[in-house]
Amino acid sequence: MENWSLVSICVLFGLTARWAVSLNSYSGAGKPPMFGDYEAQRHWQEVTYNLPVHEWYFNTTDNNLNYWGLDYPPLTAYHSLLCAHVAKLINPDWVELHASRGHESYGHKLFMRATVLVADLLIYIPAVVLYSFYLSEGSNKKKVCTVLCILLYPGLILIDYGHFQYNSISLGLALWGVVVLGLGWDVLGSLAFVLSLNYKQMELYHSLPFFCYLLGKCFKQGLAGQGLFLLVKIAVTVLVTFALCWLPFLSDPGQILQVVHRLFPVGRGLFEDKVANTWCSLNVLIKIKTILSTDTQLYFRPVCLLLNDLPLPAIWFLQASTFSMLPLFLKDGLLVPYVVTSLAFLFFSIYLLSALEHCSEDKLRLGPYRRLLICMPRMDLGRVTKWKFYFSITAMAGLSFMSVALAPPAQLPDLFPLLVSVFSYLHFLGLLLYFNIVQIAEPPQSVRKNQKKSN
Repeated sequence: MENWSLVSICVLFGLTARWAVSLNSYSGAGKPPMFGDYEAQRHWQEVTYNLPVHEWYFNTTDNNLNYWGLDYPPLTAYHSLLCAHVAKLINPDWVELHASRGHESYGHKLFMRATVLVADLLIYIPAVVLYSFYLSEGSNKKKVCTVLCILLYPGLILIDYGHFQYNSISLGLALWGVVVLGLGWDVLGSLAFVLSLNYKQMELYHSLPFFCYLLGKCFKQGLAGQGLFLLVKIAVTVLVTFALCWLPFLSDPGQILQVVHRLFPVGRGLFEDKVANTWCSLNVLIKIKTILSTDTQLYFRPVCLLLNDLPLPAIWFLQASTFSMLPLFLKDGLLVPYVVTSLAFLFFSIYLLSALEHCSEDKLRLGPYRRLLICMPRMDLGRVTKWKFYFSITAMAGLSFMSVALAPPAQLPDLFPLLVSVFSYLHFLGLLLYFNIVQIAEPPQSVRKNQKKSN
């Protein structure tokens, strides 16, 4: 009972942080004619409520796709429709066709913020709690601390409650998939992940681990017996779930093609808003747009689920991912929330997870790196990693300050966003290699202990 009381306090703290950020500005506030992502979400409610389903993804006189046209999968559209029905009950002006464009009011802002908060409470937060308690290792105290640290991740809070999106729904559904797979319910896990994929196509980034895990389990059980039966159950679950999500569009192949075209507008590229990715950084040296087709351009995701196993590298990566969005936060007037949430996340996660106290080579699973540096046997890789972390956080703080306080040279107006992109990309690359190396070459300490016991 005491543990659940602590969890309730953590959840309340996480909700308070979210609501505090929501009281600030949002994307495109008071900036006609396009406004921003807040208006995009409101506009989708207007469109889905007032137009028939077959017009949601098409350019018509009542649905100008150049003005925040719907470009997410059907579950997002259904969620917008649900929110629109509630909005209509509260104030019909919020979703009135055409007349509600660019609507801004205090009451509507509270309503929109509340829809994100409800989604967190119903989907994301329960998944975080269940994952931390049933699939992560350690004492109950450590599990409670993991819950708090995941809920304080500033990147998700700032994007969903500041910039304004519903990433917690797709991430929450994917996390539910992880939880139920970990509990052995493979069909339910497949269902949860397909729902996340049908809410946001960004979940394609997580599809490979799900696919490999489930296929590997089928092979392990034997494709001539139980494994084949499991494979059929999973395949039927995936196909039926997709069919139900896309049911209103299945009667016309043209509808399906148009929705797919809206979901994957390959001509738009990934260079918008100076997002810190591989190509934005490399584009300084080579014009990569002219060398690679747009569909080969990739982007990296954060790693909240590793906070318990590898606290320092996970904290490092997550803070770098938050820092990579600094130009977007400054554009949306979210400087103060960015600073406060980043400091809170660093303080609580480093302190509660004892991240700096678990920096030995064994804790950080640096064995593969030690073998590569055999010529320098006395180098303490744990201590080196800790000092690199200190330098990195200091550099992020310095670049953040310069982006706000200093004017860039006239001939280099994008200097600071570019430095943020390159600096963040170097972190993504280094930590991506690290996570993959330790996962393949160095099993967790608990696994090694169990292996020794078995031997």
